[in-house]
Amino acid sequence: HTPCSPREILVSAARPADEEAVIGRWLAERRGTRVFLRVPQRGEKRRLMNLVVENARLLLEQEQARSRRDREGGRQAVEDLASALGLETLPSRIECFDISNFQGRQAVGSMVVFQDGAPRKSDYRRFKIRTVQGANDFAMMQEVLYRRFRRGQEEDPRFAQLPDLIVIDGGKGQLNAALEVLRALNLDHIPTIALAKRLEEVYLPGRPDPLRLPDHSPGLLLLRRVRDEAHRFAVTYHRKLRAARSVRSVLDDIPGIGPRRRRALLKHFGSIEAIRSASVEELAAVPGMSRRAAEAVKERL
Repeated sequence: HTPCSPREILVSAARPADEEAVIGRWLAERRGTRVFLRVPQRGEKRRLMNLVVENARLLLEQEQARSRRDREGGRQAVEDLASALGLETLPSRIECFDISNFQGRQAVGSMVVFQDGAPRKSDYRRFKIRTVQGANDFAMMQEVLYRRFRRGQEEDPRFAQLPDLIVIDGGKGQLNAALEVLRALNLDHIPTIALAKRLEEVYLPGRPDPLRLPDHSPGLLLLRRVRDEAHRFAVTYHRKLRAARSVRSVLDDIPGIGPRRRRALLKHFGSIEAIRSASVEELAAVPGMSRRAAEAVKERL
């Protein structure tokens, strides 16, 4: 066994006997030999343990202080945004939507959620565009919004909570497209805005001209964070789908490599690069592969 843990581990206090026995067995399995858990009582080891405990306490206090500052900053940004947009209620839950595609291919949509000015990643959702052909960002945005809010109306628990503010990545055209969907679903009472990338202009329903928030205002900084996070989430998913399609295309062009063998190769090696680096013997050893198929893969890659 390669030692994955030290022979002796110092702890600040003794654990209950049954708990210590479980921990000891797990550590011994990883190391291959017995691992001793000891509570130092004096000397250099006791001094070292006191230092570790004090460092942990200081780090915890720093993290708690940072968390408090973030919460206070988030509340301030939410309040500033509500004031700037003239909202009647604080936008505690903000949902932002973005579209990512390459000339209409592998099109995806993203939905990110900020709660009280901070990301709530457990509520993030992504959508693979199903009904739109070609590069039509307006129609793609409408599909994503319809699917998100229709699922909420159908009491899907993942989409049940409605936002206090909807943010669309785009300009007046994207905003009008979004409003069409919300009106059709009788949800146009939810405040909805669009944030354009070029000049960071905010478009609001019924206003011909965009709103310009002060460059360093907490409200605009929050909108930027939300918009940039939606863009990052959409682009990451889009790249993942493009990469997966590229892998499929490379292997699909090889005679004798069907879906089953393709899945087996990717499961075993993990990437095209690893498959390319493998020998014929290693390829042939993959379940479902033959030497002839392995030679075909090696020749093509």
